[in-house]
Amino acid sequence: MKFEEMATSLAYGEEYNFYYKDEEYWISKNSVGNYLTQVSNGSTQEFKSSEELLEKARIEGKSILEIWHDIVEYF
Repeated sequence: MKFEEMATSLAYGEEYNFYYKDEEYWISKNSVGNYLTQVSNGSTQEFKSSEELLEKARIEGKSILEIWHDIVEYF
């Protein structure tokens, strides 16, 4: 899947689990917002939209786009 396809599916409410450097992450959505959660410790970043999540969420200081080549296999 291409990054742009994943971004579109997030906007429609799709949720994803993926691994980065042996840590599991979950991108989720509910009626209140969009979330990026590090599963092992429950640390959650909250955003108003999927677009904001993709722009502002950080994993080890990097955006989802910046680590895409390392996580694409999970999408």
